[in-house]
Amino acid sequence: MPDNIYKKVEILENRIGYNFKNKNYAINALVHSSFSNENQNFGFSSNERLEFLGDAILDFVFGLMLYDNKENFSEGQMSKMRALIVCEASLNNCAKKINLGELILLGRGEEANGGRERPSILSDAIEAIIGSIYLDGGMEEAEKFIRRILTETYEKAIKGILFRDYKTALQEELQKSGDIKIEYKLIESYGPDHSKTFKMSVYANNKAIGTGTGKSKKEAEQMAAKAALDEIYEEK
Repeated sequence: MPDNIYKKVEILENRIGYNFKNKNYAINALVHSSFSNENQNFGFSSNERLEFLGDAILDFVFGLMLYDNKENFSEGQMSKMRALIVCEASLNNCAKKINLGELILLGRGEEANGGRERPSILSDAIEAIIGSIYLDGGMEEAEKFIRRILTETYEKAIKGILFRDYKTALQEELQKSGDIKIEYKLIESYGPDHSKTFKMSVYANNKAIGTGTGKSKKEAEQMAAKAALDEIYEEK
């Protein structure tokens, strides 16, 4: 076991405002699969199972918060807002605020490839921490932590003022069904050179799933991704 592992746990506890009764839960939350694969005798598996649990708890907590909101949001509205609140970018932002990357146990290869800054690793670790707090202290403690790190995001989402990277959100949504090839193609552009409008379509496995327009290709891509997401949520 790494000599500094309990120091990492102590730092983590100070940063998240929760003291683990069973430190093993905290250790497990910090173990990336690349580390466990390279250290078979470490004694801890990767944090993937905790990540799965934390993801489910996040969905439940914000599902309930949105259901109880006085605005009486529709099912489609709740789905959109919850996806926005708990998306990779949002959780990555939470992880960066507590410098979580420096505490994660990574394999040498992942370390060399910049794993400590990788959004997917950081967001997964936040979910694993939520799962570990639940196992150690129960739902009340897990919910306290969730509200502490994401209430501001929740409030912005229900007010409609939280920016969303629709392209990233669409990628996350489609990847739930497996490895899907996503492409953006320019359909047309029109208007004078100094004020062009661009029309882009997004394709999943060569099938058009959304179209959008914008004053730049990037803006049009975001709008195409938003249209695709809107269609996906309406079908759920």
